Amino acid sequence: MRLIALLIVSIWVYVAVGPVNSTDAASLTTLDTADRSRGWEGVGRVNLDGAGFCTGTLISPELVLTAAHCMYDRQSGDRIADSRVAFLAGWRNGEAAAQRRARQVVIHPDYVYAGHNRIDRAARDLAVIQLDRPIAAEGVPPFSAGRAPEIGDSVELVSYAMNRDNALSLEKQCHVLGKDPGVLVLSCDVDFGSSGAPVFIETDGTPRIVSVVSAKARWRERKVALGTALPEPLQEVLRALETKATRPQNVRPVSGTAQEP
Repeated sequence: MRLIALLIVSIWVYVAVGPVNSTDAASLTTLDTADRSRGWEGVGRVNLDGAGFCTGTLISPELVLTAAHCMYDRQSGDRIADSRVAFLAGWRNGEAAAQRRARQVVIHPDYVYAGHNRIDRAARDLAVIQLDRPIAAEGVPPFSAGRAPEIGDSVELVSYAMNRDNALSLEKQCHVLGKDPGVLVLSCDVDFGSSGAPVFIETDGTPRIVSVVSAKARWRERKVALGTALPEPLQEVLRALETKATRPQNVRPVSGTAQEP
């Protein structure tokens, strides 16, 4: 049986019986000072002009990577207008290292904001925000994609979330628990607002993005995060950006088995 199928069963069971405590306590470091946040300025808050916020990562001076579902209104299922999207690089205590509006937002061409199995959407839950002006790499260096992680690998999560929306949090004690085509199951602690957050693996001392947070769920009696596995889906979004070969997605969401954080 596929890992995702097992995950669905676990989610339905634990929704029915109530909360189950994770076996691992979250180990989050708040990056609320200049020293603590140094090097992470390329991760920022994606503001949706009254429709909430997500987390995003600068991957070039003018491109931000985040989750596709962030670009849809939770109530109506409609696409949020690109003009309502802004990126606040390194947002901390009311200030940003750089702030830009979106010129355009490109959703993965195979992503559909609908379907009874919302977990399957995680494999293509990516969007790229093209900024109205580049951000100077000297002040806010972008991140690049890394190798695909293996089960058991240690990874790092950098994110905003509900009740910690004014400074980034870093979780180092995070591991890859399982893999399915296009999806990673992670022990990371995520919540609403963590959608689109980057998952890093260190290569020669340099953090590289290996996944983007798509949903939170329960699996094998523990809270887990689901992440879109890179780099192939990212390359597909970038090709869509180059060719502008995206299609509109204006459909209503349906109830499913995982929650978008």
